[in-house]
Amino acid sequence: MLHDMLDACPLVAILRGLEPAEAVDTARVLVDAGFRIIEVPLNSPEPFKSIRLIAKAFGDRALIGAGTVLRADDCARLADACGRLVVAPNFDARVVKAARAAKLHAMPGVATVSEAFAAIEAGADALKLFPAETLGPVGLKAWRAVLPADIRLLPVGGVTPDALKAWHQAGASGYGIGSALYKPGIGLDELSRRAKAFVDEANNLAA
Repeated sequence: MLHDMLDACPLVAILRGLEPAEAVDTARVLVDAGFRIIEVPLNSPEPFKSIRLIAKAFGDRALIGAGTVLRADDCARLADACGRLVVAPNFDARVVKAARAAKLHAMPGVATVSEAFAAIEAGADALKLFPAETLGPVGLKAWRAVLPADIRLLPVGGVTPDALKAWHQAGASGYGIGSALYKPGIGLDELSRRAKAFVDEANNLAA
């Protein structure tokens, strides 16, 4: 399902700091704009409550998951909340294996080629390149020369609509979008405007 959703829209919305009371309205704006993957980092207020609310409302249209998953036992909590995607800033084989055991998709964070190969060996479904600013499109292009061609690579960190083209040309499979899309307190109209800008650029690249 992860790959299908990335094919439909290669953008992952990262809603760090989201409050449960705002979860459904925020997610509705993103889903209506075309986003098909949404993650709520676990260092947000009551993240599993937000995940459950969003999954109940939009789980048939989007893949909902958790970010900043640092503990293997959080995978079971995520599954109980009807989330289906585990995203982390780091690679921990225990988290990847726990995600797979719970029948969840695993997208660990990697910063070196060695970590990337280890994560693939552990069963990762896709790789989060983090922090993407330190690697850059030039670094990603070099990774593409040695990593399996079918592994999905998603830069996260400092990704803006203007940067999508360079990442796309370097071989990115998708893009994790954080503060350039969502910040706590953002108005829904502004969120819609930002979401549309990202979706429009992603569609232009796919054309």
